Amino acid sequence: MRKRATVVPLLALLGLVLPTPAAAQPTNTVVSGQARFQVLSPTLVRSEYAGDRRFENAPTYNVVNRTGFPRTPYLTRVEDGWLIITTSALTLRYRVDSGPFRADNLELTTNGTTASPWRRVVCATGQLCEAEDQQREGMLVAREHPGHTGAGFVAGFSYANNGITATVRAAAPGKHRIAVKYANGRGGDGRHENRTLSLSVDGRFSRQITLPATADWRDWKPAEAEVDLPAGEHRVSLTKNLTDSGNVNVDSLALLGLGQPYPATPDRALDDCRFGTTCEAENGALTGAAAIADEHAGHTGTGFVAELVGGTKLSQRVSGVPAAGTYTVNLRYANGVGGDGRHEPRTVLLNGQAITLPTTANWATWATTAARIPLPAGTSDLAVTCPDTGCHVNLDTIGVDATQQHLALGGYRRSLDGYTGNSGAPQLYPGLLYRDGWYLLDDTGSAYANGTPRPDRGAQPYQDGYVFGYGQDHKAALGDLARLTGGPKLLPRWAYGVWYSEYIDRTAADYRDRILPAFRQHGVPLDVLVVDTDFKAHNTWNGWRVDTNKFPDPQGFLDWVHGEGLHSTLNIHPSIQGTDPDFPRAQATAKGKLAKGQGCTDCYVFDWGDPDQLRAYIELHQKMPTDFWWLDWCCDGSGSSLRGVTPDSWINEQYAKLGGFAFSRGFGSLQAGGYSGSGPLPTGPWAEKRTTLHFTGDTSSTWGALKATIGYTSAEGVSTGMSAISHDIGGHNDTTGLRGSETYLDNGQLRYTTKLPDDLYARWVQLGAFQPITRLHSNHGDRLPWQYGPAAQASATKFLNLRERLVPYLYTLAEQASRTGVPVVRPAFIDHPGSPEAYSTVDTQFLLGPDVLVAPITTPGDTGETRVWFPPGQWTDYFTGRVYQGNTWATVSAGWDTMPVFLRAGGMLVERTNNVTNDVQNPTDALTVHVTAGATGEFTLYEDKGRTRITQHKGVITVQQSKVSKRDWTVVVHNADGASRVVRAPGVRQLAVIDIR
Repeated sequence: MRKRATVVPLLALLGLVLPTPAAAQPTNTVVSGQARFQVLSPTLVRSEYAGDRRFENAPTYNVVNRTGFPRTPYLTRVEDGWLIITTSALTLRYRVDSGPFRADNLELTTNGTTASPWRRVVCATGQLCEAEDQQREGMLVAREHPGHTGAGFVAGFSYANNGITATVRAAAPGKHRIAVKYANGRGGDGRHENRTLSLSVDGRFSRQITLPATADWRDWKPAEAEVDLPAGEHRVSLTKNLTDSGNVNVDSLALLGLGQPYPATPDRALDDCRFGTTCEAENGALTGAAAIADEHAGHTGTGFVAELVGGTKLSQRVSGVPAAGTYTVNLRYANGVGGDGRHEPRTVLLNGQAITLPTTANWATWATTAARIPLPAGTSDLAVTCPDTGCHVNLDTIGVDATQQHLALGGYRRSLDGYTGNSGAPQLYPGLLYRDGWYLLDDTGSAYANGTPRPDRGAQPYQDGYVFGYGQDHKAALGDLARLTGGPKLLPRWAYGVWYSEYIDRTAADYRDRILPAFRQHGVPLDVLVVDTDFKAHNTWNGWRVDTNKFPDPQGFLDWVHGEGLHSTLNIHPSIQGTDPDFPRAQATAKGKLAKGQGCTDCYVFDWGDPDQLRAYIELHQKMPTDFWWLDWCCDGSGSSLRGVTPDSWINEQYAKLGGFAFSRGFGSLQAGGYSGSGPLPTGPWAEKRTTLHFTGDTSSTWGALKATIGYTSAEGVSTGMSAISHDIGGHNDTTGLRGSETYLDNGQLRYTTKLPDDLYARWVQLGAFQPITRLHSNHGDRLPWQYGPAAQASATKFLNLRERLVPYLYTLAEQASRTGVPVVRPAFIDHPGSPEAYSTVDTQFLLGPDVLVAPITTPGDTGETRVWFPPGQWTDYFTGRVYQGNTWATVSAGWDTMPVFLRAGGMLVERTNNVTNDVQNPTDALTVHVTAGATGEFTLYEDKGRTRITQHKGVITVQQSKVSKRDWTVVVHNADGASRVVRAPGVRQLAVIDIR
């Protein structure tokens, strides 16, 4: 019998071979198999992969909002097996049904840059899994002990739930060995003994493994356990559970067959280097004597391959080559004075082809050279090797048919503790902004918003990340970040005034009878009085009651503070002595779970992730009245065992509930012992800005530390979205030995405070007047104007009063930051992204809002100078009236009575008309606005009870006030010839029209 023919319509056949037409979408969500994409803005797309097809919609601890974005038009189509999503700013491509996101199947294009945002390392049987490539929980990468492979090792395992998780692939079912390369020297607890961790596979079958003691921390040994696995991908986790001792370092791990040796460095598991993108050299396979390092500034990624020598080989697996042919490969390198003592052009071999690399000025100067290299279609290896004579260069990136470099703009640290300023800028960790205009915020490891960990998915892969493709629109990126993760905290207005803080033993009588009267006598304003650690009874470091010998009536002291128009904070260190009178109750509330800390004698620490211990900790604060708390520590060891939540962020959130905001370090935790340093934890800085005024830590009192502060504030702001950043104005640690004006007792010995040189003090206070927070601080050092010579005193008094007058303006900028995500202090490239000079001046000048340019003097002497670049527009010197045209450079000098501060034409600077003692007791009933003659502009002053809109147009200033009964206005008009004139409008109620022609 004949079979009936099947007729396929022509249009259906065409649909099999022609691309799907691009179509506008009715929702913001596109699902392609196990991948889901949510278009949140033209510059932001969520990319989520769920092997079990269980997509997440609940907010996370980092990402608190995905629904507050306006509807974004976009187009989507499928072409040649790729899902293509296009907005007005970016194009995202994903190869349909290709599995979890990785370099070869998800691609971003924005502003002419092509990138592979996701990097996924899967370790096949017999491959080396570098620990630093794996998902980390509460763990940091360190490198100070020799003998490790790769970029470093994962350090510590010192706290519950610290761990790493690797994705491995079993080629065949059956018995395997999971081997771990570790070091186990003398731990922070002083013991040198066998240690334990827990091993689990796919979230199950947890077992304890023993890691015997090694000779020291440089002695790396393997340990292993046998597992029975089906073929396919699995998640292998090494974790410190509650019953484990931890306190080990892990360099790498491997999934091995029975009898298979531990893999060598060339067998490192890699992700691809995608054709058309620029790839990091440190992510390749490295053999020979070269190592991965990060000590030279200016590199991209996490480091670079350091000083390639004879016999060294660096391999990258290149995928996606469209057709066999010859392509341009770009090497970014540095060529300074080599280990052989020579500084000369060097030769490397790129797939056997000799390439000459000219010298660079030094090892922190990077250059790029190009070569034409034949490549086959598809996937192949690209190898950089050195002749036997050596090539003595550092290699940063390899661009395969790509030139753009993924250079970080800004960066952040947990703290600047110990920074001296004598060896260059501090090392920063990259955040949101990059020169080539893209970023991946990987939220996979984040817990839910309430701190509950996400459910385990067993062997099923899961990825959750936010692809930013902003090009040069840095403000759009910061705005996306603020909407997604929450805007920076708006502090109370008084917090933007003047703070006095000093680590020295004070009493209530000192503050009441001597210090505050001196502020008033010398005409210096004060808003916040910081009481450092010595106020405590039983133990001045970690006691939990106020010493009534020093503060006989703690509540009465706080009432006095309020009566003087001030606010106050108390310094807290998060541990408790076993002999403390409050310890028995705290231990009972914690149900006996408080454990002894490491590095302190008879002290107990808290796991804030445990509800009982958190409650015990919070209750300790109840007997000490204050407005807010300063959480300060260096070595106590409290932390949080919550998975998916950065410990700093978690405890700072609790402090914000107690006092409105946290005053603390941020972005990580010192619970990792000596390895944590200033590095951030993998969950990132994204939640921190919602609650925290970031205290940057104890720097040294040097000109170098002063200079570094200029770039650091704006760098942290634009990389994390943090706006409220507080430095020790004047530095914390004395470097001069100059005798100060006060005496104190130290272990029974009478000692003098120290002081800064007058010029350093004057310049540091000048800079502080234009920082987000002006907090005078020191370690037993003079920081008050009347403790210095007449010229320095006059300068500091002038600038502290200027700071107080600027509080209404700064409060407005802070409110703008909380809405827009653009920090108060920012580098010029935020507002002028198309100007190369805006990127080259980040360490010497900054913008305070969009309209005020500040270029501090950072050199000694009675008169100093600095080279200033003026952004587009016209700029008027606030102090001298001199006018500068935009897109020009000028050398500007200033004595101690002035500093280089400039107002943009069209901008408006609003300040109090008169000096005041504090913000709280002095209503803003007289304001002055600085404008440029002939300009057009507007400014809206934010006040808690309303907004005041000020416009300038055709020689007329219009003031529209809301909820203000009456206010005196003064307009200072700056003319193009450097002269200024004053126009007054007294008694303005709701509306004023002020003619300034």
